[in-house]
Amino acid sequence: METLINKFRKMAPKAALLMAVTAGAALQSCNKMGGEGAATAEGLDTDAASKVYVAPGKHDELYSFLSGGFNGQVSVYGIPSGRLLKIIPVFSQFPENGYGYNEETKAMLNTSHGFIPWDDLHHPKLSRTDGMADGRWLFVNGNNTPRVARVDLKTFETVEIMEIPNSAGNHCSPYPTNNNEYVIAGTRFSVPLDMEGKTADVSMNEYKDKFKGSISFVKVDKETGDMELDFQVLVPGFDYDLANGGKGPSTDWVFFTTYNTERSNTLKELGASQNDKDYLAAINWKLAAKYAAEGKAHEMPANYYHNKMDHGTFQAKSTIKKKVRYLLPEECPGMMYLIPAPKSPHGIDVDPTGEYMVVNGKLASSLPVFSFSKMQQAIKDKAFDGEVSGIPVFKYDAVLQGEVKEPGLGPLHTEFDGKGNAYSTMFVSSEVVKWSLKDLQVKDRIPVYYSPGHLMIPGGDTEKPYGKYLVVMNKITKDRFLPTGPELMHSAQLIDISGDKMKMLLDFPTVAEPHYAQGIKADLVAANSAKFYKLDENKHPQAVKNEKDVNVTRKGNVVTVKMTAIRSHLTPDNIEGVQVGDTVYFHVTNLEQDWDVPHGFAVMGANNAETLIMPGATQTLKWVPKQEGVFPFYCTDFCSALHQEMQGYVRVSPKGSKVPVKFSTGEPKPVPPATASVN
Repeated sequence: METLINKFRKMAPKAALLMAVTAGAALQSCNKMGGEGAATAEGLDTDAASKVYVAPGKHDELYSFLSGGFNGQVSVYGIPSGRLLKIIPVFSQFPENGYGYNEETKAMLNTSHGFIPWDDLHHPKLSRTDGMADGRWLFVNGNNTPRVARVDLKTFETVEIMEIPNSAGNHCSPYPTNNNEYVIAGTRFSVPLDMEGKTADVSMNEYKDKFKGSISFVKVDKETGDMELDFQVLVPGFDYDLANGGKGPSTDWVFFTTYNTERSNTLKELGASQNDKDYLAAINWKLAAKYAAEGKAHEMPANYYHNKMDHGTFQAKSTIKKKVRYLLPEECPGMMYLIPAPKSPHGIDVDPTGEYMVVNGKLASSLPVFSFSKMQQAIKDKAFDGEVSGIPVFKYDAVLQGEVKEPGLGPLHTEFDGKGNAYSTMFVSSEVVKWSLKDLQVKDRIPVYYSPGHLMIPGGDTEKPYGKYLVVMNKITKDRFLPTGPELMHSAQLIDISGDKMKMLLDFPTVAEPHYAQGIKADLVAANSAKFYKLDENKHPQAVKNEKDVNVTRKGNVVTVKMTAIRSHLTPDNIEGVQVGDTVYFHVTNLEQDWDVPHGFAVMGANNAETLIMPGATQTLKWVPKQEGVFPFYCTDFCSALHQEMQGYVRVSPKGSKVPVKFSTGEPKPVPPATASVN
């Protein structure tokens, strides 16, 4: 493999790198394949087992939140053990707990395109206080149907989803500023925008003239976390890939990588790889907010959904928004600049001091590092090389700190350890490279298996990284795990970065396709974790908090069942008077007030899913019986030794039957007489 890589490096840079990327599969096959144990990691720590071992009953040091990519979920792992702790459904229906199926959560998946029970989730980002992850919320993006969601880390549940208008491929998203003033989301695919409420139907031949991008500024309430789309910045019709905010001196700025500055609309693997340099876009978000507040913003028609979960009623509701404000960079001096950056860049990462911006150009032979202080000086000196759509373009050398030479092939993403070192993934050469911010020299390399995309150092995008571990997320697994047919689980690898040399500690499989991750010290989250919902605070309109209050009622062809669940019975557990074709709503309240005692509810023939009710909460399952008979229902979550007995029946009679609605749970039993004691 090394010989092949060196051959690529010696070729003409442009042809070599494009050829290297398109030949990625060939390079991957040159890795050490050949059966069990063939791909033994170089740099394996000889004491790896003890360093990742978490004894039974002990907890991990860190939570890590990995995006699920095409499953629309977030998976939560403990570090260093690599143990899967939870899967959080966000944009996907989830049969395990009924998310997106039950009546309370279905509204979370409403969009202007209708009910969309799937999305492509790429980037989790933790909320921040003073530039540091605070463990309150996790923001994530929906790439396909543009959305931004918020997960409450007290409950590990999705509590808010906002659709993003004027966007397509919400990949460059969501990036919180250092005190959650805004979560910022950029469009990947530029599209024609409907500026006057007429039509966005234009010819593909008009791509360069009529297609635009957008950067959305979503305001976040400091106390509740509730989101609101404040305004957008309409930007040239490039593709906006990734973003990251500044810190320290650059805290008022956010940076976006762009590609397809050629504005090609076809065969982009060639058409969007013509220019030697694309751009790093820099936006002063604080100045943009000031312009919007001062009346510089225009308004255009919009149509987007904003869905929120109310944890008092446990019900999600949708609001439809019909307009959006926008700024034009050419009307807002000093708000936006473009930095030439080689070539088809992916990641943009700002070091802990806020001084250096690292751009990872997939087709670049070097890794450029830009200086924020030089950028400020270039603004004063007007060191520009023209403009694009009224946006000044810096001279490359005026803002460049330097370049990391020959870092590897296919750089994608960089994070930092807080000790002056940066770590970059090399997709094509399948390695993580450690280099110094001080002299831009490569200090160490470690092969990873195989083709890494993103990596994560807990806190590596903040002012104070937790510089002990690095998690690298690989795109190709090959021989890392037992074979499971044509598709394998993706591989994450845990690397010790506490010393001068990187040491491989652990492989662990991941759910779906992680694109990015966030890590945080466990005590910032665990101490606030909810154990149950207080029953007396349950404001669900159909909740019953005592078994004596359960009932079954009919109104037309709708039957409403208000029932309870407690170890180890459902009340009522015998229901009659339901007819074929009725719409039956089972509103189930879990009466438990103990940690980790959910109850499930499922009924035979339901064509949605079960629902899983947390202690103190109420959830609703909708059921439309299609044939007469007696149908069992039961608890799906093993809750006690008598879990199997936690069941009941509903009788379904023919349409128009005269069988009255009635219900019961057991019959009173006489108290057995006391027995005489035997001396």
